[in-house]
Amino acid sequence: MYATTLLLLLVLFAGGGHGKEKQSRGHVSVVVVGGTGDLAKKYLWQGFFQLYSKQVSSGHTFSFYAGGQSHTDNVMPIFFSILKAVSCPKAISEGRCAVLKEQFLRLAQYRQLKSLDDYQDLAQHIEQQVQEEGLTEAGRLFYLSVPAFAYADIADKINNSCRPAGGAAWLRVVLEKPFGHDLRSAQVLAAQLGKALRDEEMYRIDHYLGKQVVSKILPFRVENKRFLDPIWNKHHIERIEIVLKETLDVQGRIPFYDKYGVIRDIIQNHLTEVMALLTMRVPANLSDSEEVLQNKLRLFSSFLPLGKNQAVVGQYQAYRAEVQQELNKTKDHVSITPTFAAVLAHMDAAQYNGVPILLISGKMLDERVGYARVLFKNDMFCLQHGFHCKPKQIIFYFGHGSLQYPAILVSKNLFKPSVTEGEWKEVMDHTNVNVLGSPLSDYYIQTPKVQREAYAELISHIFAGHKNSFISTENLLASWHLWTPLLESLAGSFPRVYPGGADNGDLLDVRLKGKEIGYESDVVLVGPDQVGGAPARNLLVMQGKYRSGNMVSAWAEELVERLAADIQEAAEVAVLQGGVFHLALSGGATPIALFHRLALHHFSFPWSDTHIWMVDERCVPLADPQSNFHNIHQHVLQHVRIPYHNIHPMPVQLKQRLCVEEDGAALLYQEDIGRLVSGSRFHFVLLGVGHDGHTASLFPHGKTTDGDDSLVVLTESPIKPHRRMSLTFGAINRAHRVALLVMGKTKHELVTQLSRVKDESNKWPVTGVKPNNGTLAWYIDYDALLG
Repeated sequence: MYATTLLLLLVLFAGGGHGKEKQSRGHVSVVVVGGTGDLAKKYLWQGFFQLYSKQVSSGHTFSFYAGGQSHTDNVMPIFFSILKAVSCPKAISEGRCAVLKEQFLRLAQYRQLKSLDDYQDLAQHIEQQVQEEGLTEAGRLFYLSVPAFAYADIADKINNSCRPAGGAAWLRVVLEKPFGHDLRSAQVLAAQLGKALRDEEMYRIDHYLGKQVVSKILPFRVENKRFLDPIWNKHHIERIEIVLKETLDVQGRIPFYDKYGVIRDIIQNHLTEVMALLTMRVPANLSDSEEVLQNKLRLFSSFLPLGKNQAVVGQYQAYRAEVQQELNKTKDHVSITPTFAAVLAHMDAAQYNGVPILLISGKMLDERVGYARVLFKNDMFCLQHGFHCKPKQIIFYFGHGSLQYPAILVSKNLFKPSVTEGEWKEVMDHTNVNVLGSPLSDYYIQTPKVQREAYAELISHIFAGHKNSFISTENLLASWHLWTPLLESLAGSFPRVYPGGADNGDLLDVRLKGKEIGYESDVVLVGPDQVGGAPARNLLVMQGKYRSGNMVSAWAEELVERLAADIQEAAEVAVLQGGVFHLALSGGATPIALFHRLALHHFSFPWSDTHIWMVDERCVPLADPQSNFHNIHQHVLQHVRIPYHNIHPMPVQLKQRLCVEEDGAALLYQEDIGRLVSGSRFHFVLLGVGHDGHTASLFPHGKTTDGDDSLVVLTESPIKPHRRMSLTFGAINRAHRVALLVMGKTKHELVTQLSRVKDESNKWPVTGVKPNNGTLAWYIDYDALLG
């Protein structure tokens, strides 16, 4: 009876029981799926060890399992090295700590958890242990420290094989963010999980809710109710700021981060939960999780909609190269994932109407710090900068920064907060430090007597079944309902590039204009770039001539907006005149932002009358991520209502073969164009240009069919996949309008070269683009134009 013997030993060692075995309060099996990953290594096993050391002397017995995909023999040494690194709380003596660590190690084991059989074996093992040792089972706790795409499958396996028998013991399953990436995906994930688990069994964890200062917000509002009730409203609050600044980049996390960005990673969850705690109606009973949930839900319904004018986004300068390296992308690849965002929220509620709420977070900023600040209005005017004219504010300081410890700071000219007996204390010794512009001597300061790690706190709440610090399904969907429209409105926006660290200067400073937010500065150049010897400031959209064609130039975001507007204008004219619009699109990374813009912002675009054609295609299956059609489908077609028969991918795969000349695929596509497109003249052709001067898939010294009647041809690329299908110059130059989109600093040298060379389509294929009876326009962003 190993677990019972350990319980007796530890109770005796702790000085309790006077030699009599303490009655077990039940056996708990803890299973960490992904139990040797980074999160488990840094936080989870330390948190479970603290739980064990706290609970074992009160009568609980435990078993701990790390689950993973790998075979047991390969992982056991790694797992036990993680367990040996756990540390005891300071209150535990050195001798007892040694015993606790030894027994914790013996109670833990690694198991391969891959198939349903593996989970069934685990359940059988738990039941056998409980039966053999004569234990009463209290519950089973599964912590899923795995990617979110695996949740539904694992939850199904737990439901089918690992539920405690009889219904007396509880089941709790812990889920880590992300919980979807928008409202729809969150609804799908919630529905999948709901088939296997009840809502009360799911503990969606947001570790910010385990931070001591964050968990103190509601109790602080209750403890200081008599001071706060008169001033916690629009008449006294000037603004609310919730800020999380980080100095690190996201290297090593790029595969995850590039899909989510700072709003999904930080603001939609961590900062939103803090915002809710600051502005929700204080529940009558703080321990009533249902009342807390309902108050939060009422709060979410009161926020005004968030759109593009309520946010600014940025991206640190090195991010693009990090993405190219970690995702194995070419130098042409452009990511518009934001690493910085500032969002302005307002509420349609009598208490807070007109009060701006700022949520700000970013990577590669000047310092690491997190706080929530409620800044109050001050109607005093002091001729000699007196005490009463100092800022009036309450700061919930999460940690780091100049203060270095978690604290709640209240301006002395506001009120003196209550300090309840228990886990918090007042700080009396003030170091020579400033917090948000004021010295510590200007504040009353409270801090936890003992600092505890957030995950350890939340693990203890999970064990106790307290759900206040976790995200319910309703809460989650309400949050995504607030944030999804903003994310969709920003989908095609180019973030402002910033250098990182102290060099950011005022580049990310924002200004509030009513219910809108914008960058204070129009400067968006990074480094010493200049135009005509003077700093490039206030450049918006510039028009001119380039290689005998029209040129439109602007910063990337404005350029994409302009091009999207021009395409819609061409579409509306074509539909008005002939009832149909034929649009030929290139692939590659450059036009992705344009695709997003068209799909998610141009709601009046005549998609039902539009035919989508391909300028060129790689000879790969259309579902292959390298396929240009796959790219266009992902970023445009799946987001708009366009008849399927209006979509014309190039037939690169015929007879289960790819681009075989005798299959006649090029001729087949040419015949489709001739049959459906009047005079084989597309209304609008969108092209890009490569570093070697190629356009479409017409490469230097390659097959261009210049001068013959072919519209479509098979070509060879110098890079893999080599085989391509492409429109010819004959097809391109028949178009009514042709646009060449060139973006990014890496294209600056090319733009300079092209401005000097003659028309040599064999050497510089793009110079062969010369519409016969149509117009050519170059859309070149300032990075490509100015370098």
